[in-house]
Amino acid sequence: MPATLIRQALVAILFIAILTGISRAEALQVVPTLTEHVLDQTGSLAATQRQALEQQLTALERAHGAQVVVLMVATTAPEDIAGYANRVANTWKIGRRTVGDGVLVVIAKDDRKMRIEVAKALEGAIPDIAAAHIIDSAMRPRFREGDFFGGLQAAISAIDALIAGERLPASSMDPDASAGDASDGWETWAIFLCLGVALGSPVARALLGNAMGALLCGSLAGAAVYIASASALLSVFVGLAALIYTLVTATHATTSSRSLGGRWTGGNGGSGWSGGSSDGGFSSGGGGDFGGGGASGDW
Repeated sequence: MPATLIRQALVAILFIAILTGISRAEALQVVPTLTEHVLDQTGSLAATQRQALEQQLTALERAHGAQVVVLMVATTAPEDIAGYANRVANTWKIGRRTVGDGVLVVIAKDDRKMRIEVAKALEGAIPDIAAAHIIDSAMRPRFREGDFFGGLQAAISAIDALIAGERLPASSMDPDASAGDASDGWETWAIFLCLGVALGSPVARALLGNAMGALLCGSLAGAAVYIASASALLSVFVGLAALIYTLVTATHATTSSRSLGGRWTGGNGGSGWSGGSSDGGFSSGGGGDFGGGGASGDW
């Protein structure tokens, strides 16, 4: 009898713990969609102020490659600001894919809390004590006066100065620093991609037929571009181009074989592909790994 009661008690405790965990998980705030460097969900910044901060952060990214994002929310409840900032930063993955150089600045207006969340790759440039100093000297005095714009502007300038002292890979947004390297990389990718489609499409058509072969080539080309660029728009464009190329060359090959009495000759279809990310907005570099580095404060 005692053993039965103990088992029932343990089951009840486990059940309550599971329900509590589920309820807490469901209560967490949804992570906002990352669309720009500055997301103000509190309406504290005027449009001109948001634009000025956006330009400041774009210039930072262009100069150093690192991504810094500002998020203003009313509250982070039920999480504390450190837990919320870390969850948002790891969801957004701010920072370049191959570097992971990201910083997230979170302001919880109603909680009167702030947090500078630093990715692991930048913890050397912005150690916890430096992040705390920025909060104490640049943000807190201005926030107490209701000057959120001035506090954020000063904090971004301080973060910019610290990142400038770190030896990071050149920014792909800087045409003078890395245009040659980026161009060489994309040219190599484009050459291999075109060769792969040109050589692989006849094999795919022969094994799977025209329609399925074209679908396979398009899917593989799109997947390769997405892995290389992390751009969904560009991968869809290239995938469709590869699919159409495969179908067009299939039709050309069929027509040629019929006109030549069943003799097949390889057609040299001139398919030009030019890559370029035209997403038209800010997006994460997809590389930030945040381990809890940074500092929090209030005002």
